[in-house]
Amino acid sequence: MATLQGKTLFITGASRGIGLAIALRAARDGANVAIAAKSAVANPKLPGTIHSAAQAVTEAGGQALALKCDIREEDQVRAAVAATVDAFGGIDILVNNASAIWLAGLADTPMKRFDLMQQVNARGSFLCAQACLPYLQQAANPHILTLAPPPSLDPRWWAPHTGYTLAKMGMSLVTLGLAGELAGQGIAVNALWPRTIIATDALNMIPGVDIPRCRKPEIVADAAQAILVRPAKGFSGQFLIDERVLREAGVTDFEPYAVEPGQPLLPDLFLEPWND
Repeated sequence: MATLQGKTLFITGASRGIGLAIALRAARDGANVAIAAKSAVANPKLPGTIHSAAQAVTEAGGQALALKCDIREEDQVRAAVAATVDAFGGIDILVNNASAIWLAGLADTPMKRFDLMQQVNARGSFLCAQACLPYLQQAANPHILTLAPPPSLDPRWWAPHTGYTLAKMGMSLVTLGLAGELAGQGIAVNALWPRTIIATDALNMIPGVDIPRCRKPEIVADAAQAILVRPAKGFSGQFLIDERVLREAGVTDFEPYAVEPGQPLLPDLFLEPWND
């Protein structure tokens, strides 16, 4: 079975949540993981730092590099990428996980929040891809995987929170564009999105979410692993859903991923209803 053993992953926002879950899944394969995130000091509201994540990666069987990095800052991103290459000799995979969220409408979205989302989500994903590109071009099976939904112009996904939807769809469109641009270089550029809402510490800060009806981050991590071990050449421009990826990989029992098995699941934003 294909694994990520010996591969080097540069993962943004990997100090907690889905990013950390992807890092730990790769670590269990024996991968090298660069943990690029802002959280260098513990926050009582949001557990997890780059240092605790690095320790967890090491304990899971991987090699870790903790990198304090704000992906809005070009010099910090390029320095983090350079440090990763110095430590591990290259970069095989970029995972654009870092994302900012603000679920409010026009009148209730401060421009500071609007700007943050645009800078982190679309611009940050583009910048990280640009900084990693020279090393991905040298990798044996290079992948860029971005946590972003299938593109949609359906007003029901835009009307409640135009600022966030614009930022998140920006990540999707960066994926679409880079997939086309880099296809001839054999670099796989794809997006992954969860079918259901994922229970993370950050989700606890959003009122009204019924956590028992969510799934654990591990489902996204397992799907990411299944994607990243695939041959990169000819596999690009896909907007993949975690459950579908795992079903195609032979998984049939999804109850272990549920926060509370047996509960009806909450569908994630931006997805059409589906029955498989």
